[in-house]
Amino acid sequence: MTAIAEKEQEPALQDPHPFLKWAGGKNGLLRQYQPYFPKEFRTYFEPFLGGGAVFFHLLPEKAFLSDINFELVNAYQVAVFDLDKLISLLTEHQSNHSPEYYSQIRGCNPGDLIEKAARFIYLNKTCFNGTHRVNKKGEFNTPIGRDSASALAELRNGHSQYVCDVDGLKSASLALRKSAYLDTSDFTLVESTAEKGDFVYFDPPYHPVSETAKFTSYSASGFDKCDQIALAAVFKSLAERKVKVMLSNSDCPFIRELYKGFEIVSINAARSINSDGQKRGKVGEILVVANCN
Repeated sequence: MTAIAEKEQEPALQDPHPFLKWAGGKNGLLRQYQPYFPKEFRTYFEPFLGGGAVFFHLLPEKAFLSDINFELVNAYQVAVFDLDKLISLLTEHQSNHSPEYYSQIRGCNPGDLIEKAARFIYLNKTCFNGTHRVNKKGEFNTPIGRDSASALAELRNGHSQYVCDVDGLKSASLALRKSAYLDTSDFTLVESTAEKGDFVYFDPPYHPVSETAKFTSYSASGFDKCDQIALAAVFKSLAERKVKVMLSNSDCPFIRELYKGFEIVSINAARSINSDGQKRGKVGEILVVANCN
């Protein structure tokens, strides 16, 4: 499924930012990443789109944004092309939010693409830590967030942006419409589409640093060692063709060995998906950089 945003005259963008609450999102790391972003590039590629923090930070003139997660890409496409209906449905979800309603919506599977996008965003905003987890059948199975009670109280007190941030959705929609081509595809496509002078940022599911860290599955097929090896091969192929490439991943011997020979930068990141809040401290991540100077 593909869609390309039509360029048309639009009002000035007002601080576009991610409209999804994404576990592992890069908003808090952009200051550490900033020195390594290339100063100039042609087309920007982000094959593991997620919350899109880097895209909204860079606001490139031309971008190819993709992800293997159909529902995620559909949510972005609907935010571009059917924003008013999306806001209406999100407002409805917001007004009905409760633990019982969350279970009801999580268990349904609407066929309409706009309803599907609204369901995806609603569950994303109200699930545990914004963690997208599916079972082997591809069914979303993340429980409701622990802050659900306080969130519900905020909604009842008139704080209406918990689920449906209208201004945020509008600014994000404008940014996407201005420059983004959206596609449901895996990371391998970028190897044949990115060219010299383009910039590719990879933010794959992180390799677990221990067996106990394997607690989520981003897609029904997962993302295992073989996928990490295949991704490293794509990274190296792009780098050899003088494409500007950057990749984030966990800091562990396996990943460091895969990218041996490239510039590897240590990054301190806050752990956000541990079920024990007291264990969400700083953890090691790395940024792998090629041709970005």
